Amino acid sequence: MAHHKSSDPNIFILPDLGEGVHEAELISWKVKPGEKVDEHQTVAEMNTDKALVEVPSPRAGVIKELFGKPGEILKVGQVAWTYEGAASGAGTSGGGKPAAGGASRGSANHQPRVNPAADVPFDSGPDGAHADVPPPSEEREDAGTVVGTMSGSLGAVSREGGKALATPAVRRLARDLGVDIDSVAGSGIAGRVTEKDVRGAASSGPAPAQRRAAPEPPSRPAPQPARQVQPLATTVPQQVIEPRHSTVLVPTGDTTRIPIRGVRRTIANRLRQSMDRAVHFSVFDDADVTELDSVRTRLAAASGEKVSYLPFVISAVCRALKKFPALNATIEEGEGVEEPAILRHHLVHMGMATDSEQGLSVPVIPNADAMGVLEIGRHVAELARMTRDRTIPRERLMGSTFTISNVGSYAGKYATPVINYPEVGILAAGRVREGIVARNGGIHVAKLLPLSLTCDHRCVDGADAARCLAYIIELIQRPEELLTPARG
Repeated sequence: MAHHKSSDPNIFILPDLGEGVHEAELISWKVKPGEKVDEHQTVAEMNTDKALVEVPSPRAGVIKELFGKPGEILKVGQVAWTYEGAASGAGTSGGGKPAAGGASRGSANHQPRVNPAADVPFDSGPDGAHADVPPPSEEREDAGTVVGTMSGSLGAVSREGGKALATPAVRRLARDLGVDIDSVAGSGIAGRVTEKDVRGAASSGPAPAQRRAAPEPPSRPAPQPARQVQPLATTVPQQVIEPRHSTVLVPTGDTTRIPIRGVRRTIANRLRQSMDRAVHFSVFDDADVTELDSVRTRLAAASGEKVSYLPFVISAVCRALKKFPALNATIEEGEGVEEPAILRHHLVHMGMATDSEQGLSVPVIPNADAMGVLEIGRHVAELARMTRDRTIPRERLMGSTFTISNVGSYAGKYATPVINYPEVGILAAGRVREGIVARNGGIHVAKLLPLSLTCDHRCVDGADAARCLAYIIELIQRPEELLTPARG
């Protein structure tokens, strides 16, 4: 998307928030109209399809108006907020105006403009109080707009040795149009090459080779009857790039359209990131929990507390992660990281994949390896309650080193859980059921707990994953040893 600026430094448009990012969901405003802000102070918190972004103010001033409500989608190039009064010493680095669909001209005394968050006209009032928004007929140029801060690099403007200054999106456009971007003179700030520069070079220069028609062959005598077919060497077939068509199946009957926003959008983005980066593989097996069931029943009677299988599984996993530290790790990689690395953690902060009406979340039990079964059970119950009530603190949703998904509390046997990236392992516990086992040369009916362990093959070898799962099962089948903490 093109980038724009306005001669009025009191107008701030939403800038590029990362490579390929054209919109962002407004999470919250950190300031209010009439409030004074400092340069680089965070004004808005937004969610892109890449990360949570804090968008700062490019200058000091007083906020006049904020555009958009939490939950709305703002497009890159739209007005995000405006300032009051004159900008003291401020340039136009954050200035701008709406992209297509911006303010339209009205009568001299009544000028409508566009709500940049909703892309629908709204009235500024008969006094023309918002006449400072430049009309769409004015030329809009690149401003090198200020970008927010987020986890990782934003993939913003870059210049390599001898190469043009441009964003990744502009470089991609140049490649698509067959333009040598390093030969294009940039009209943006500091010589930055803009989309307009690239399109101008494409329209004025020669057509790309794949669209260039072959020269006409020289005239020659009429061919002999035996040579009716023209030799291949005299004709270069012209390649035509056909537009890509998509087939959309329109369902019949009533439908309900549900925008992917809020928690659901965050879930989708996180899982997509995990599948794109981690190399998933899974191993499966069953644990005989007949003895564990007896132990937990006695423990519940003695303590007066409800005790499920899950605290025992967590206790076993904590011990297994001590023996197989490759699974208690996170990956450090991505933009802004010079060299990818595996971070192995000495403490176990257990993530609990928890279902709620708002969707999936992963609250964390910090230092789970320092807790006994009863204490773990209390944390599990409290986290589940706070997740359902949406009262869980933000810090309790961060920092896990390994995750457990208790799919068995609903239904199902085995699963292929998706890793909670950047972690490298996740264990899914299925529903306990009765099954036949062979023990000491005899056939017995036992209670079986299905377990599915998924790991990132970049960091965890298949043999280590299988051995770790076998050790977890071995511990679960010796439940008395799980009552105390994994570490002293």
